[in-house]
Amino acid sequence: MTTTALALLELGAVLFALGMLGRVAGRFGMSPIPLYLLGGLAFGQGGLIQLGAASEFSHLASEIGVVLLLLLLGLEYTAAELMTGLRRSWAAGLVDIVANATPGAVVALILGWGLNGAIAMAGVTYISSSGIVAKVLNDLGRLGNRETPVILSILVFEDLAMAVYLPVLTTILAGLSLFAGLKVLCLALIAVTVVLMVALRYGRYVSAIVDSSDNEVFLLKLLGAALLVAGAASALNVSAAVGAFLLGIAISGSTAHEAVKLLEPLRDLFAAIFFVAFGLSTDPMAIPPVLGWAIALAVLTLLTKIGTGWWAASKQGIRHMGRARTGAALVARGEFSIVIAGLAVSMGAVDGELAALASTYVLAMAVLGPIAARVVEPVVEFVERRTGPAVAS
Repeated sequence: MTTTALALLELGAVLFALGMLGRVAGRFGMSPIPLYLLGGLAFGQGGLIQLGAASEFSHLASEIGVVLLLLLLGLEYTAAELMTGLRRSWAAGLVDIVANATPGAVVALILGWGLNGAIAMAGVTYISSSGIVAKVLNDLGRLGNRETPVILSILVFEDLAMAVYLPVLTTILAGLSLFAGLKVLCLALIAVTVVLMVALRYGRYVSAIVDSSDNEVFLLKLLGAALLVAGAASALNVSAAVGAFLLGIAISGSTAHEAVKLLEPLRDLFAAIFFVAFGLSTDPMAIPPVLGWAIALAVLTLLTKIGTGWWAASKQGIRHMGRARTGAALVARGEFSIVIAGLAVSMGAVDGELAALASTYVLAMAVLGPIAARVVEPVVEFVERRTGPAVAS
């Protein structure tokens, strides 16, 4: 059998299996991310069956998956919404960083992974999954709830924090000097500032450049622009993901709306390959030694995210039930956590066990997040019935 034939067979089997896993996840109302990671673990190094012929394609496809994930995330926001969200949520955002990045950093230091591992794990445990959170809020019919703007403001702050964090992480992992690191950070901050200013003042012109009434032309211009910007950002040692995110912010109005509809199927396809590729690179035999740490981190950061959301909602005058819903909605971790861990591992600057810990942790949190959001209301109602009159909103 030729290499091409084997690669096509393997790729076809992987895509079909992803479709089946996604269907199973949909049946149970959960995110498919945990099942995609498990699929990658099953067919990667040390798994049940090792796939090798399709690895080259899966690597490139996974990079495109990250670009599309962040591009569509940027398309969800306008520059004005980002600025408003930042003003509203900066205090809660700082509490979020301290409460949820610290556990990951401390565990990495305890395990002897050094500064590189600590900074990477801090990001893994810090950031919530915007994709999972948005899906859960939509599925539960909570988009119009009073606490939803608080949730979205915190997510906006996290996404902006990533625009600064990812270039810093890349610089540290690459072992660049302090001067080079400061240069990259300055470039990132300048890029974010310039893009926000351009989006606020001239977003319609950016939109006009990529817009087209022909879907084929529109898709080619969008995808081409995203890859060009991502590649340029990567060449400047600024994360390709951040470049795609900033491009998404710069596209606004009806163009952004149509772009989301056009790119969503591609995003789902390549993002699924990204999660599988991460699982493929993780040895399942490395999971048992870090399983206890993953469970401990999951329990601790479940509580810290709920606490963060509760505090942020209380500052907006929201009552107990809304506060609890805010915290529970933020629990899920997913795509960004895997992006961070994948970046750290691919650059070879951290211990290989970090991928295993990150995979296990994200598996747990991607499952716990939707469950916590669903059960929080009956739990709060039960507690309030036992402890006093209901004060839920």
